Amino acid sequence: MTTFILRRLVISFFVLLAATFVVYVLVANAGDPRTALLESADPSREAKLAALTANLNLDTPVVGRYFIWLKGVAGCFVGSCDLGTNVTGTPVAGLLSVAIGSTLQLVLFATVTAIVFGVLVGIVTALRQYSGLDYSVTFLAFLFFSLPAFWIAVLLKQFLAIKFNSWLLNPIIPLWITVAVALIGGLLLMTLIGGDRRTKLLSFGVGAAILAGICLYLDLTKWFAQPAIGPGIIIVGSLATAVGATALLAGFRTYNVLICCLVVAAIGIGCYFGLQWLLDISTLGTILILAVVTVVVSGLVGFVGGGLLRSQAVKACILTGLGVGALIFADRLLVAVPDYSQQVRGILIATIGSNTPNFTGDFWQTTLDTLGHLLLPSIVIVLISFATYTRYTRSSMLEVMNQDYVRTARAKGLTERTVVVRHAFRNAMIPVTTLMAIDFGAVIGGAVITETVFGWQGMGKLFTDALRVPDPNPVMGFFLVTGTAVVVFNMIVDILYGVLDPRIRLS
Repeated sequence: MTTFILRRLVISFFVLLAATFVVYVLVANAGDPRTALLESADPSREAKLAALTANLNLDTPVVGRYFIWLKGVAGCFVGSCDLGTNVTGTPVAGLLSVAIGSTLQLVLFATVTAIVFGVLVGIVTALRQYSGLDYSVTFLAFLFFSLPAFWIAVLLKQFLAIKFNSWLLNPIIPLWITVAVALIGGLLLMTLIGGDRRTKLLSFGVGAAILAGICLYLDLTKWFAQPAIGPGIIIVGSLATAVGATALLAGFRTYNVLICCLVVAAIGIGCYFGLQWLLDISTLGTILILAVVTVVVSGLVGFVGGGLLRSQAVKACILTGLGVGALIFADRLLVAVPDYSQQVRGILIATIGSNTPNFTGDFWQTTLDTLGHLLLPSIVIVLISFATYTRYTRSSMLEVMNQDYVRTARAKGLTERTVVVRHAFRNAMIPVTTLMAIDFGAVIGGAVITETVFGWQGMGKLFTDALRVPDPNPVMGFFLVTGTAVVVFNMIVDILYGVLDPRIRLS
């Protein structure tokens, strides 16, 4: 493994070196950064031209300029980092640090969300091949994939932000909305459960009745004016999380695992009632510490009470603990909505920028502000990426489920959950993992269209602005970051291949 990693690092270094040289030459020959100054009538034009020529080393041949730039890049590893300046004299390193932070905040959140939901839906549709659910997801996947990002963004701005923010001033749910939500919910539940005609009709009726009841409850209690999850749903949701984690990772035959997960859920419920004072004064550091404590305590409960199924119990307990923590976190965010809404004049869902200018508040309010700005651009990216991951996962799962070793696992009497989770899923993830590496490497470069529509000052905006000038140093800084990300993530994926499938050897 060590030899493999070292060999890949050496090869990747020379690949990046050659790629940066080619890109530098192309950018240098794409145009002269002094064009705007040469055409201006500014009295100080000559002085500005001399300064720009000196800052960008434009009086040096292209190859010489490249090696000057390369020397500055080497300083990032030994010495001081110098990526040059842009045409206005601003250091590129500072521009990159701001752009990378903005892009990571937007794109990584959206990409991780798309991966989680895309993979889960892909697995379910593969297990329900040619069902109503499969056909519906396939239709939606192709629809989302074919929609232009800028068009989705404009629609979301109008209907999910502007009109929703206006509706929150007097949040009354019309009857037709209740009926529409009930019908859609009934259809979704009917599609998920499947079965014969009687079962489908029963599922439709139950789903429609439940969602209609929820809409009526939210309307009568004015929930959107004072939102909160509340103790009752926290308790029920925590117990449901424990049951779901057990079913997913161990199965209901393993009573020890179920009991451990229920204990973790009970601890979480107790913390919800006992630590409200701590949550009132929480900071990001406090939340991170609580998350670590949650993982440690949940793991210990599973380790002590798991018995012969200790490994599965630890995983299920940690999943339960994090799920309960997520419920409590969401409850606190919702409780902070009214105060935050007053400070931002009711604009809960923002349409431009990454934060509200000059906004100050506690941890919960600043988190709401960040999420409100992330929501729309994240939805745009998720809708497009979700389609890709869903289709790749479905195709890979269908191929794996027909393999001989899966039939053998079933013949041995293993449960369907064990066959899918422990045997099929890991091997099905190999091509999907390759896609993840390409996606993560690419998204570091930013989402150019999404950033432009929503006014995010990220990597994509930095790159397009530099190309218009042209401005070689920001372009090279952008390429250095994205190229390194692609190389690193591809190497990580090569290592993960051996983890997912022990038959793959990297030596």
